Amino acid sequence: MRGTVDGMPIPASPRALVALLVTSALVAGCASTPAPAAEQPAGAPAGFPLTVVSCGVSTTYERPPRRAVALNQHATEIMLALGLEKSMVGTAYLDDAILPEYKAAYDRIKVLAKEYPSFEALLSAEPDFVYGGFESAFDAKEGRGRDVLARSGIDTHVNSEECPNGPVTAAQAEEEIRTIGRVFGVGERAEQQAGAMRTVLDGVKKRLGDVDPAKVFVYDSGDKTAFTAGGAGIGNEMIKLAGGANLFADLPKAWGNVSFEQVAERAPEIIVIYDYGQTTVEAKKKFLLASPALKDVPAIKKQRFAVLPLSSAVLGVRVPAGVEALARQIHPDRFK
Repeated sequence: MRGTVDGMPIPASPRALVALLVTSALVAGCASTPAPAAEQPAGAPAGFPLTVVSCGVSTTYERPPRRAVALNQHATEIMLALGLEKSMVGTAYLDDAILPEYKAAYDRIKVLAKEYPSFEALLSAEPDFVYGGFESAFDAKEGRGRDVLARSGIDTHVNSEECPNGPVTAAQAEEEIRTIGRVFGVGERAEQQAGAMRTVLDGVKKRLGDVDPAKVFVYDSGDKTAFTAGGAGIGNEMIKLAGGANLFADLPKAWGNVSFEQVAERAPEIIVIYDYGQTTVEAKKKFLLASPALKDVPAIKKQRFAVLPLSSAVLGVRVPAGVEALARQIHPDRFK
């Protein structure tokens, strides 16, 4: 983590650091009265130093970050849910409107770019920490590689759904929130958030009881092939918790392409459409209903669709509400 000398950022180069220290001493010597001593931190905060391994990158934090940037919606909303807006100097790349309960806090944070900021725009915010919801937030080809940011004195963290050690579960969503809570020294807030999420999921489970799982196909996008949810992402877990069975849970990744013939063979009873971007839900429905390959599929014959914003289908604070929204659409009789 970078520090300061007399309010000036400490350079990365040792030679530059010596020059800065000499300059600071000369300035102090020319003053007519002694300058007050800079405040020194009274030891490391509780819980620090803290070492976190994020998608293969180990980072040791000596103190909580003070100038954080969140890239992608779920990263931003996790930080806002933990009340960290005062520690944020920037955000970027929403797929959806920010949740109403976080809107006032979000509006006080600078938006660096509509999508991902350039390396220069990111540096202009002078962050000491960047939290990316997707690995694409740290695209090396765009100059935002994690190693490049590290050389600039910027710590990084990637949402754990991007590097799972197995199927992603609701418990992992809680742990992601706990990890960010520890990094920022707000562990109690993280536990409260995790507890609130668990309460919602417990309520859904009670409502569903021993319901028979409905056969679900997720349609994200695609016309030649269908881009769908595989078995290694939170989307698969959400379908299961909502009383469904993801027909492409055998795909060994979070997302993947399948043929429409494969979809027809597996005969989904309900199609979950992910809502985002320029293509509307109605346009997606129209395309699916007109597909010759799907004409005999039960979900198409009965026109059974459920809709979920893409922002709810990633590892973040929206997971429990997303599960409940899906459950209400898949098994409406259990929520009367």
